[in-house]
Amino acid sequence: MEHFAFVIHPLSVNDVTRKFKFARWLPESWVEAGLRRLPPVTVSEITGIWSEHGEAAGWFVACPLTTRHMMQLDPEYVLHKVIQAGRKAEKLGAKILGLGAFTKVVGDAGVTVAKALDIPVTTGNSYTVATAIQGTREAARLMGHDLAEAEVAVVGAAGAIGSVCARILAREAKRLTLVGRNRQKLELVADAIMSDCGLAARITSDLASALRRADVIITVTSAVDAIIEPEHLKPGAVVCDVARPRDVSRRVIEVRDDVLVVEGGVVEVPGEVNFNFNFGFPPRTCYACMAETMILTLEKRFESFTLGRELTVRQVEEISALAAKHGFKLAGFRSFERAITPDEIARIAENAGVGARFKKV
Repeated sequence: MEHFAFVIHPLSVNDVTRKFKFARWLPESWVEAGLRRLPPVTVSEITGIWSEHGEAAGWFVACPLTTRHMMQLDPEYVLHKVIQAGRKAEKLGAKILGLGAFTKVVGDAGVTVAKALDIPVTTGNSYTVATAIQGTREAARLMGHDLAEAEVAVVGAAGAIGSVCARILAREAKRLTLVGRNRQKLELVADAIMSDCGLAARITSDLASALRRADVIITVTSAVDAIIEPEHLKPGAVVCDVARPRDVSRRVIEVRDDVLVVEGGVVEVPGEVNFNFNFGFPPRTCYACMAETMILTLEKRFESFTLGRELTVRQVEEISALAAKHGFKLAGFRSFERAITPDEIARIAENAGVGARFKKV
């Protein structure tokens, strides 16, 4: 059996207070200051991953920095802390390291971390894209949208994940808008789409305007705070939020019962996996970025499969094939850390005044 490790970190002080109740009585600045002084820690051992082609086990290793730390502290300091977590993984016996949440965003997206370690590193972005596309396609179908006819928008389309999402969606969508702040990078993505399939994608930095037109949205920015609010969305809209922290405000599901918000990249793991750690998912499920590390371990592909800012359609297609080989699959739909049932989707569709056809994923 082969072993891997996956680096996690608290998204906010709230994650810390859920684990350590006393911290809720302390000022956030004190908690964050205390976290900075902690070394990386082994959070749990992961067991029971198996397919017809192999077995795997591993560990969650925590880098004790919040998202705010990751975005505001000196990048060299943050990278040093991530590398420390990687070295702990090496000592545990891991043969490959996966980077989670903002540990794969800071700096050069894992390249410096990989150079500092003796084991390969992957960000998991390839399988994240694969499952986001699969989930978006199915959620749109359930809400009565045909991607070929719908207004489709990719928010964060200039980024590594967003650009590949856009290029894959362009194979089906006839009306595609690329949304981002860097127009020059958006134009490069639009040119690639034109070359790939002849579709002339629109580009814009006007987020609100693009969202109000869109029937189907994939959002995958690196924003620290939510950027999509209830007033941005039209009735019947489907939003697949791949970003962590989320791009979609919780207010959307609180005040809009006519839009469907799903999380991208939630998959079922083969075997009788026990994560020995509660990150808010049902048993045997995890984020796709975590799953990519597991897939590579089962396959004994100890290589930096997804690293840096570049991502290709070929990588997405290859990891999709390996996931299918080992029995990883989309695990239904979740919205803000809870499962969303077909009946709930039916009600959302009814509230939006659209028809929906239902089939369990």
